[in-house]
Amino acid sequence: MLVNFVTKKNPLSYPEHMTQLYFFLVFAIVECHMLAAMAYDCYVAICNPLLYDVSLSYHICFWLTVGVYILGNIGQDQLDGTFLTTLTFQLPYCGPNQVDFYFCDIPVMLKLACVDTSTLEMVGFISVGFMPLSCFLFILTSYSCIVYAILHIRSAEGRRRAFSTCSAHLTAILLFYMPVVLIYLQPTPSPRLNATVQVLNNLVTPMLNPLNYSLQNKEVKSSLRKTLHHLSFLPEQL
Repeated sequence: MLVNFVTKKNPLSYPEHMTQLYFFLVFAIVECHMLAAMAYDCYVAICNPLLYDVSLSYHICFWLTVGVYILGNIGQDQLDGTFLTTLTFQLPYCGPNQVDFYFCDIPVMLKLACVDTSTLEMVGFISVGFMPLSCFLFILTSYSCIVYAILHIRSAEGRRRAFSTCSAHLTAILLFYMPVVLIYLQPTPSPRLNATVQVLNNLVTPMLNPLNYSLQNKEVKSSLRKTLHHLSFLPEQL
């Protein structure tokens, strides 16, 4: 990406386009299922805290992670039959070959075809929307149980601590699903809006994730407070 920023021409072969699209979809599907697995983690931590070490032991977490990547590849295989095979072998590309985007995505590749792709776009709307929707329904079910459990906590401090346990995950959900809705579920795609949202989704959000998750750690919070306290006195010392 940095090389592309400083060069005027950025030619990319068709197999490279398909490879980039493949891995983009794989990791997007993996992240979708990972958020669902993290929702289960929050559910156990709040609704069954005494069983947390048993329900989410090291081995269970390991196999959950493996399962997430397996589901990501299975989901990608389903999309392969719908999109990548069609994009590679069936759609004719006889017009301009310039991708009006900064990476290869399904709507961008369909736009380059010189035939009507409305049917394929509808199939894509259903296929791409099914996996995020199924994961979102699982997340919604988990958080319904979490909210019910939090409302039954008597102390305000207990409710605050329970909510802070889920705050990082809720932020990650918003940062993941909002771009998906804005890009893939809008009736009339807007290239400028899509590019802006994808930059935020693929560049800004990954940079914020370490900060988002690490601030839930007590040791990180303590070190950050000490650093800020030290910096606040630094000008006076100088």
